[in-house]
Amino acid sequence: MRLMTTGFSATAWARNSAAYETIRTMPFNAELAEGTLPRDTFEHYMVQDAHYLVGFGRALALAAAKAPHPDRIVQFSDAAREAIVVERALHGSFFKEWGITAGAFADTPVSPACHHYVSYLIATAFAEPYEILLAALLPCFWIYAEVGRDIHGRAAQNNPYQAWIDTYNDPHFHEAVDGMKMATDEAAAAATADTREKMLSAYNAATQLEYLFWDSAYRRADWPL
Repeated sequence: MRLMTTGFSATAWARNSAAYETIRTMPFNAELAEGTLPRDTFEHYMVQDAHYLVGFGRALALAAAKAPHPDRIVQFSDAAREAIVVERALHGSFFKEWGITAGAFADTPVSPACHHYVSYLIATAFAEPYEILLAALLPCFWIYAEVGRDIHGRAAQNNPYQAWIDTYNDPHFHEAVDGMKMATDEAAAAATADTREKMLSAYNAATQLEYLFWDSAYRRADWPL
């Protein structure tokens, strides 16, 4: 059963609903659902996503350090572990199938989009208060959950990317997303109006970076020099 969205998260989603629709229907996700996304494109995306998850895990660990309540410390510590251990296990299964060794992965440069997104989250984690950090982290949880749910509902049979689809449609992942929304709404409810506006700006920026990450992977965008 889906959690009713209220408070800050409802406002943030409404303000970015057009961006989500663009992400949901962008070529990368359309072709992934159809099972026609070229393997080398998906491979490039998965390598970059594995790099991204390290930075995302660090940002979650910093959210745990900043959390005002013990339950939230545990929540974000667990989320950091999930990002590093559980989600990267998915990447590892694909890497094994494709023959990508640990050394080859480590030697693959981080793309501009991945570098930008990770740098934004880490800078936010260090420079901004807890409330704004949560708002910046929320789109990665929520947009992946909704894209995963949407693709699962329209995925072609015998889809070569079914393991990816199943991961982000998994009820356990959606429970974690609901927990993230609740924590962000809780933080926003106790924040000043100015902080809530900054939270909305952070959520918007991270949503744009979600799009940029997928679009960059689709176009195989690289450093110009």
